[in-house]
Amino acid sequence: MRELKNLEIPEDIEGERIDSALAKLLGFSRSVIVKLLDSGEVSLGHRKLGKSDKVLKGQIISVLLPEPPSGIAIPPTPLPELRIVFQDADLVIVNKPVGCAAHPSPGWTGPTVVGALIAAGIPITSSGPAERQGIVQRLDVGTSGLMMVAKSEIAYLKLKDMFRNREIKKIYHALAQGHIEPAIGTIDAPIDRHPKDDYKMAVVSSGKPSVTHYEVIEYYRSVTLLKVELETGRTHQIRVHMSAIRHPLIGDLTYGADPNLATEIGVNRPWLHAQALQFTHPVSGLPISVSADYPGDLTDSLSRLSDAVLP
Repeated sequence: MRELKNLEIPEDIEGERIDSALAKLLGFSRSVIVKLLDSGEVSLGHRKLGKSDKVLKGQIISVLLPEPPSGIAIPPTPLPELRIVFQDADLVIVNKPVGCAAHPSPGWTGPTVVGALIAAGIPITSSGPAERQGIVQRLDVGTSGLMMVAKSEIAYLKLKDMFRNREIKKIYHALAQGHIEPAIGTIDAPIDRHPKDDYKMAVVSSGKPSVTHYEVIEYYRSVTLLKVELETGRTHQIRVHMSAIRHPLIGDLTYGADPNLATEIGVNRPWLHAQALQFTHPVSGLPISVSADYPGDLTDSLSRLSDAVLP
């Protein structure tokens, strides 16, 4: 039986398109949300909403949810490369390898984080959409590093709020083209869907406020290794912001990186790694701080940049 769900729009997603907002609130993929919108199953009062409508704080959006799937929603996908960095009764943090999706999605046949956890016998909460049980954050298939999954329902609910309220510190390391100056800086530029290419994001004046802080770790010949901290968490935020200041990430061809430079240092994906997470445990209240080493492809690429130039 399908469930009618009424959702109040929180302040932090005000101004976003309805498809993006509902994807965040419900945890569904954008393609699922678009199908619901196209079928007239999303409304504000008596008005049916379209995917280009934007939401306002306090609005109550009614959504007729899809029929829940029967049987096992998440297939086990054994993945020996997946490393457990932290685990207790409420949550698990993994070091996700590149080439692994966070969860199952239409058209994806490769390994997933939740599938790998199930295959390893690690229980996760049933909270959330069937194909995204336990998911409180995501990393792109082409991004390696730390990712958190909830094991208990209370952790799931609290962690979702903590991410939404920016109470979890997320630190990334990124390798960008050129020498970035100043060595410490902030990029404050709104982000939304690209006006022409719907598959990617862009800096646009009507977008959501987006703030990225960076600090140079090391200058190499023609590239810069950065520590990046997100104040907001927009889709592709680091990749979009670095491209916007004309320093795209090495290997990020979607956002304007030089393919020859990527080949030269042996990178075939955006050079981006979720390196650290710092937060207060949602149940125990204890401080948690974890970090993850670079995977082999990123370590090898740095070894090719042997002639470092200090800032």
